Amino acid sequence: MEKFTIVTGVAAPMRADNLTTDAMSPTAAGKSAATDLGAMLFANDRYRANGSENSGFVLNRAPYRDSRFIVAGENFGCGSSRERAVWALMRFGIRAVVAPSFAEIFRDNAYQNGLLPVMLSHVACATLADALERAASPTLTVDLERCIVQGPSGHSMSFEIPAERREALLNGLDEISFILTMKADIDAYQARERIARPWVMGGHKGAD
Repeated sequence: MEKFTIVTGVAAPMRADNLTTDAMSPTAAGKSAATDLGAMLFANDRYRANGSENSGFVLNRAPYRDSRFIVAGENFGCGSSRERAVWALMRFGIRAVVAPSFAEIFRDNAYQNGLLPVMLSHVACATLADALERAASPTLTVDLERCIVQGPSGHSMSFEIPAERREALLNGLDEISFILTMKADIDAYQARERIARPWVMGGHKGAD
């Protein structure tokens, strides 16, 4: 999993609330393992029925077609629990989504795949989206080391993230890799339990 430390890039303002996983990765994107999930991100909005690009959709306009971040509305990632929505965002190039709130399953899927969900207040997200729309260079810097988001004007806002999730993202660790960092503690615990409670650890045989 790619490490997330400090990332700077273009941010696309997508103000709508309740952007669903179905909108991010429609059913057609799951029909073949060969599908380019990044190209299919928000496919029903990005493309017309004839397959041409919808020039009115934000990710089809320069410079947003090279976005590294999305600034969204409430309840981002609601709908079905498809992990493919996170994969689609990342294949497109998105490293973090900034929103007032996230659907719980989407948020967990994001953490597990290296996509950073940044939660700021509704007012902060709206202000940030306004600033991006006005800026000649609509870029953000997301600094996970200091847990701050810096807008195009240089103004910084802090965010919170669970310590274990932050550590995993900073070090590029998926859940299994993160658990393996605690192997020495796990081994020591098991050794103590074999002495203290051998029947729990399979070290006791009952009477025949």
